[in-house]
Amino acid sequence: MTVVGPDQLVFRDFPGRSTADPFEAGGRGESTSRQVVIEHVETRSPHRHPHSEEVVYVVAGRGRVWLDGTFHEVGPGTWYRIPAGTPHATMAHAGERMSLVCFFPHDDFSSNIEELDLLLDG
Repeated sequence: MTVVGPDQLVFRDFPGRSTADPFEAGGRGESTSRQVVIEHVETRSPHRHPHSEEVVYVVAGRGRVWLDGTFHEVGPGTWYRIPAGTPHATMAHAGERMSLVCFFPHDDFSSNIEELDLLLDG
Protein backbone atom coordinates (compact mmCIF):
# COMPACT_ATOMS: atom_id res chain seq x y z
CA MET A 1 0.00 0.00 0.00
CA THR A 2 1.22 3.49 -0.83
CA VAL A 3 -0.10 6.65 0.84
CA VAL A 4 0.77 10.06 -0.61
CA GLY A 5 -0.05 13.42 0.98
CA PRO A 6 -0.67 16.66 -0.92
CA ASP A 7 2.67 18.08 0.23
CA GLN A 8 4.46 15.23 -1.56
CA LEU A 9 3.07 16.00 -5.03
CA VAL A 10 5.48 17.37 -7.63
CA PHE A 11 3.65 19.17 -10.45
CA ARG A 12 5.03 19.43 -13.99
CA ASP A 13 3.76 21.81 -16.63
CA PHE A 14 2.21 20.57 -19.87
CA PRO A 15 0.46 22.76 -22.47
CA GLY A 16 -2.55 24.30 -20.67
CA ARG A 17 -2.24 22.26 -17.49
CA SER A 18 -0.06 21.17 -14.58
CA THR A 19 -0.01 17.53 -13.50
CA ALA A 20 1.38 15.42 -10.71
CA ASP A 21 1.75 11.65 -10.48
CA PRO A 22 1.04 10.79 -6.83
CA PHE A 23 2.73 7.39 -7.11
CA GLU A 24 5.78 8.40 -9.15
CA ALA A 25 8.22 7.85 -6.28
CA GLY A 26 6.69 4.47 -5.40
CA GLY A 27 7.68 2.80 -8.66
CA ARG A 28 5.51 1.54 -11.47
CA GLY A 29 2.33 -0.37 -10.79
CA GLU A 30 -0.28 -1.76 -13.17
CA SER A 31 -1.96 1.62 -13.68
CA THR A 32 -1.20 5.31 -13.42
CA SER A 33 -3.09 8.32 -12.16
CA ARG A 34 -2.64 12.08 -12.33
CA GLN A 35 -3.83 15.03 -10.32
CA VAL A 36 -4.36 17.86 -12.82
CA VAL A 37 -4.83 21.61 -12.34
CA ILE A 38 -6.22 23.63 -15.26
CA GLU A 39 -6.29 27.41 -15.34
CA HIS A 40 -8.23 29.36 -17.98
CA VAL A 41 -6.21 29.97 -21.15
CA GLU A 42 -7.24 31.50 -24.47
CA THR A 43 -5.97 28.56 -26.55
CA ARG A 44 -4.93 25.02 -25.78
CA SER A 45 -3.62 22.04 -27.71
CA PRO A 46 -5.31 18.67 -27.28
CA HIS A 47 -3.54 15.37 -26.68
CA ARG A 48 -4.34 11.66 -26.77
CA HIS A 49 -3.38 8.46 -24.98
CA PRO A 50 -2.62 5.76 -27.58
CA HIS A 51 -2.37 2.78 -25.22
CA SER A 52 -5.33 3.12 -22.86
CA GLU A 53 -8.56 4.85 -22.09
CA GLU A 54 -8.62 7.65 -19.51
CA VAL A 55 -11.24 8.07 -16.79
CA VAL A 56 -11.56 11.62 -15.39
CA TYR A 57 -13.29 12.94 -12.26
CA VAL A 58 -13.80 16.70 -11.92
CA VAL A 59 -13.08 17.64 -8.29
CA ALA A 60 -13.51 21.42 -8.63
CA GLY A 61 -14.06 24.14 -11.20
CA ARG A 62 -16.15 24.44 -14.34
CA GLY A 63 -15.18 24.17 -17.97
CA ARG A 64 -15.51 22.19 -21.15
CA VAL A 65 -13.97 18.98 -22.36
CA TRP A 66 -13.27 18.70 -26.08
CA LEU A 67 -13.57 15.11 -27.25
CA ASP A 68 -12.58 14.52 -30.85
CA GLY A 69 -14.31 17.65 -32.17
CA THR A 70 -17.21 18.15 -29.75
CA PHE A 71 -17.32 20.26 -26.56
CA HIS A 72 -19.15 19.03 -23.42
CA GLU A 73 -19.78 21.10 -20.27
CA VAL A 74 -18.25 19.66 -17.08
CA GLY A 75 -18.18 20.70 -13.44
CA PRO A 76 -17.65 19.34 -9.92
CA GLY A 77 -18.81 15.74 -9.61
CA THR A 78 -18.68 15.06 -13.37
CA TRP A 79 -17.07 11.84 -14.57
CA TYR A 80 -16.04 11.20 -18.16
CA ARG A 81 -14.34 8.35 -20.02
CA ILE A 82 -12.08 8.95 -23.02
CA PRO A 83 -11.46 5.98 -25.34
CA ALA A 84 -7.85 5.12 -26.19
CA GLY A 85 -6.45 7.24 -29.00
CA THR A 86 -9.23 9.88 -28.82
CA PRO A 87 -7.99 13.49 -29.13
CA HIS A 88 -9.17 15.53 -26.12
CA ALA A 89 -8.55 18.59 -23.95
CA THR A 90 -10.21 20.03 -20.85
CA MET A 91 -10.45 23.81 -20.72
CA ALA A 92 -11.45 25.89 -17.69
CA HIS A 93 -14.02 28.67 -18.10
CA ALA A 94 -12.80 32.24 -17.57
CA GLY A 95 -12.26 32.90 -13.85
CA GLU A 96 -12.26 29.16 -13.02
CA ARG A 97 -9.49 26.87 -11.78
CA MET A 98 -10.24 23.23 -12.39
CA SER A 99 -8.94 20.28 -10.41
CA LEU A 100 -9.18 16.81 -11.97
CA VAL A 101 -8.18 13.29 -11.02
CA CYS A 102 -7.32 11.12 -14.04
CA PHE A 103 -6.92 7.33 -14.12
CA PHE A 104 -5.18 5.19 -16.77
CA PRO A 105 -5.10 1.37 -16.92
CA HIS A 106 -1.56 1.60 -18.31
CA ASP A 107 1.66 1.40 -16.34
CA ASP A 108 3.75 4.10 -18.05
CA PHE A 109 2.27 7.58 -18.50
CA SER A 110 5.27 8.97 -20.38
CA SER A 111 4.81 6.43 -23.20
CA ASN A 112 1.02 6.92 -23.21
CA ILE A 113 0.68 10.60 -24.14
CA GLU A 114 0.95 12.39 -27.46
CA GLU A 115 0.54 16.16 -27.67
CA LEU A 116 -1.24 17.19 -30.88
CA ASP A 117 -0.39 20.05 -33.21
CA LEU A 118 -3.79 21.78 -33.07
CA LEU A 119 -5.05 24.82 -31.15
CA LEU A 120 -8.49 25.03 -29.56
CA ASP A 121 -10.06 28.36 -28.54
CA GLY A 122 -10.84 28.71 -24.84
